[in-house]
Amino acid sequence: MSFYDFAVPAYLQMLGSLSASLKKAEAYAASRKIEPATLLGSRLFPDMLPLTRQVQLACDFATKGAARLSGSEVPVTPDTETSFDELQQRIAKTIAYLKGFKPAQFDSAATRDITFPSGPAKTTTLTGQQFLSRFSLPNFYFHVSTAHGILRMCGVDVGKHDFLGAN
Repeated sequence: MSFYDFAVPAYLQMLGSLSASLKKAEAYAASRKIEPATLLGSRLFPDMLPLTRQVQLACDFATKGAARLSGSEVPVTPDTETSFDELQQRIAKTIAYLKGFKPAQFDSAATRDITFPSGPAKTTTLTGQQFLSRFSLPNFYFHVSTAHGILRMCGVDVGKHDFLGAN
Protein backbone atom coordinates (compact mmCIF):
# COMPACT_ATOMS: atom_id res chain seq x y z
CA MET A 1 0.00 0.00 0.00
CA SER A 2 1.14 3.52 -0.71
CA PHE A 3 1.09 6.39 1.72
CA TYR A 4 -1.77 7.80 -0.31
CA ASP A 5 -3.77 4.67 0.59
CA PHE A 6 -2.96 5.08 4.29
CA ALA A 7 -3.78 8.79 4.49
CA VAL A 8 -6.24 10.14 1.94
CA PRO A 9 -9.04 7.53 2.26
CA ALA A 10 -8.89 7.84 6.06
CA TYR A 11 -9.15 11.62 5.87
CA LEU A 12 -12.04 11.37 3.39
CA GLN A 13 -13.99 8.79 5.39
CA MET A 14 -13.77 10.71 8.64
CA LEU A 15 -14.51 14.10 7.07
CA GLY A 16 -17.62 12.55 5.52
CA SER A 17 -18.73 11.24 8.88
CA LEU A 18 -17.98 14.59 10.51
CA SER A 19 -20.10 16.35 7.90
CA ALA A 20 -23.01 13.94 8.47
CA SER A 21 -22.75 14.40 12.25
CA LEU A 22 -22.82 18.19 11.86
CA LYS A 23 -26.01 17.85 9.77
CA LYS A 24 -27.56 15.87 12.62
CA ALA A 25 -26.41 18.55 15.08
CA GLU A 26 -27.94 21.33 13.01
CA ALA A 27 -31.26 19.46 12.79
CA TYR A 28 -31.11 18.72 16.52
CA ALA A 29 -30.58 22.41 17.33
CA ALA A 30 -33.47 23.45 15.07
CA SER A 31 -35.86 20.84 16.49
CA ARG A 32 -35.09 21.86 20.06
CA LYS A 33 -34.93 25.60 19.33
CA ILE A 34 -31.30 25.73 20.48
CA GLU A 35 -29.28 28.62 19.12
CA PRO A 36 -26.69 27.06 16.74
CA ALA A 37 -23.94 29.15 18.35
CA THR A 38 -24.58 27.26 21.59
CA LEU A 39 -23.61 23.94 20.01
CA LEU A 40 -20.82 25.45 17.92
CA GLY A 41 -19.26 26.98 21.02
CA SER A 42 -19.59 23.87 23.18
CA ARG A 43 -16.51 22.27 24.71
CA LEU A 44 -15.88 19.02 26.55
CA PHE A 45 -14.08 20.97 29.26
CA PRO A 46 -13.47 24.71 29.77
CA ASP A 47 -9.79 24.52 28.78
CA MET A 48 -10.53 22.63 25.54
CA LEU A 49 -11.31 24.14 22.15
CA PRO A 50 -14.95 24.50 21.03
CA LEU A 51 -16.69 22.44 18.37
CA THR A 52 -16.04 24.99 15.62
CA ARG A 53 -12.30 24.91 16.24
CA GLN A 54 -12.26 21.09 16.42
CA VAL A 55 -13.77 20.95 12.92
CA GLN A 56 -11.35 23.56 11.60
CA LEU A 57 -8.37 21.67 13.01
CA ALA A 58 -9.56 18.33 11.63
CA CYS A 59 -9.71 19.94 8.19
CA ASP A 60 -6.28 21.51 8.69
CA PHE A 61 -4.62 18.25 9.70
CA ALA A 62 -6.09 16.54 6.63
CA THR A 63 -5.07 19.22 4.12
CA LYS A 64 -1.67 19.95 5.62
CA GLY A 65 -0.93 16.28 6.18
CA ALA A 66 -1.67 15.36 2.58
CA ALA A 67 0.24 18.37 1.28
CA ARG A 68 3.33 17.62 3.33
CA LEU A 69 3.30 13.90 2.52
CA SER A 70 2.99 14.62 -1.20
CA GLY A 71 5.60 17.37 -1.20
CA SER A 72 2.97 19.93 -2.24
CA GLU A 73 2.62 23.51 -1.10
CA VAL A 74 0.86 23.62 2.26
CA PRO A 75 -2.41 25.55 2.00
CA VAL A 76 -3.39 28.18 4.53
CA THR A 77 -7.07 28.50 5.42
CA PRO A 78 -8.27 31.28 7.71
CA ASP A 79 -10.44 30.15 10.62
CA THR A 80 -13.49 32.33 10.04
CA GLU A 81 -16.36 29.85 10.20
CA THR A 82 -19.15 30.73 12.63
CA SER A 83 -22.09 28.62 11.39
CA PHE A 84 -22.95 25.05 10.50
CA ASP A 85 -23.17 26.04 6.84
CA GLU A 86 -19.71 27.60 6.88
CA LEU A 87 -18.24 24.51 8.57
CA GLN A 88 -19.89 22.31 5.95
CA GLN A 89 -18.33 24.48 3.23
CA ARG A 90 -14.92 24.09 4.84
CA ILE A 91 -15.28 20.32 5.02
CA ALA A 92 -16.45 20.23 1.38
CA LYS A 93 -13.43 22.30 0.28
CA THR A 94 -11.13 20.00 2.24
CA ILE A 95 -12.67 16.92 0.62
CA ALA A 96 -12.35 18.46 -2.85
CA TYR A 97 -8.71 19.32 -2.14
CA LEU A 98 -7.95 15.77 -1.00
CA LYS A 99 -9.68 14.24 -4.03
CA GLY A 100 -7.29 16.22 -6.23
CA PHE A 101 -4.30 14.12 -5.13
CA LYS A 102 -3.01 11.17 -7.12
CA PRO A 103 -1.34 8.17 -5.46
CA ALA A 104 1.92 8.78 -7.37
CA GLN A 105 2.34 12.10 -5.53
CA PHE A 106 2.96 10.10 -2.35
CA ASP A 107 5.56 7.70 -3.82
CA SER A 108 8.50 8.98 -1.76
CA ALA A 109 6.47 10.00 1.28
CA ALA A 110 7.81 7.34 3.65
CA THR A 111 11.39 8.57 3.54
CA ARG A 112 10.82 12.26 2.78
CA ASP A 113 11.93 14.57 5.59
CA ILE A 114 8.99 16.70 6.64
CA THR A 115 9.62 19.86 8.62
CA PHE A 116 6.57 21.51 10.14
CA PRO A 117 5.68 24.03 12.84
CA SER A 118 5.16 22.34 16.21
CA GLY A 119 4.71 25.24 18.56
CA PRO A 120 5.47 28.91 18.91
CA ALA A 121 8.77 29.54 17.10
CA LYS A 122 9.48 25.79 16.98
CA THR A 123 9.74 23.33 14.12
CA THR A 124 10.04 19.57 14.05
CA THR A 125 11.46 17.33 11.33
CA LEU A 126 10.25 13.74 10.94
CA THR A 127 10.36 11.20 8.15
CA GLY A 128 7.09 10.80 6.30
CA GLN A 129 6.53 7.51 8.10
CA GLN A 130 6.93 9.17 11.49
CA PHE A 131 4.94 12.23 10.44
CA LEU A 132 1.92 10.19 9.32
CA SER A 133 1.88 7.68 12.18
CA ARG A 134 2.96 9.90 15.09
CA PHE A 135 1.61 13.33 14.19
CA SER A 136 -0.78 13.80 11.28
CA LEU A 137 -3.24 10.92 11.72
CA PRO A 138 -3.27 10.99 15.54
CA ASN A 139 -4.00 14.74 15.57
CA PHE A 140 -6.62 14.38 12.84
CA TYR A 141 -8.43 11.60 14.70
CA PHE A 142 -8.17 13.49 17.99
CA HIS A 143 -10.03 16.50 16.60
CA VAL A 144 -12.66 14.43 14.78
CA SER A 145 -13.19 12.36 17.96
CA THR A 146 -13.41 15.44 20.14
CA ALA A 147 -15.97 17.02 17.79
CA HIS A 148 -17.99 13.81 17.95
CA GLY A 149 -17.73 13.77 21.76
CA ILE A 150 -18.91 17.38 21.98
CA LEU A 151 -21.96 16.60 19.86
CA ARG A 152 -22.78 13.53 21.95
CA MET A 153 -22.34 15.47 25.18
CA CYS A 154 -24.78 18.08 23.86
CA GLY A 155 -27.42 15.42 23.27
CA VAL A 156 -27.09 14.94 19.52
CA ASP A 157 -27.98 11.35 18.63
CA VAL A 158 -24.64 10.27 17.21
CA GLY A 159 -22.89 7.01 17.98
CA LYS A 160 -20.03 4.83 16.84
CA HIS A 161 -21.72 4.13 13.49
CA ASP A 162 -21.95 7.87 12.83
CA PHE A 163 -18.32 8.36 13.84
CA LEU A 164 -17.09 5.64 11.48
CA GLY A 165 -19.28 6.79 8.61
CA ALA A 166 -19.26 4.88 5.33
CA ASN A 167 -16.66 2.13 5.25
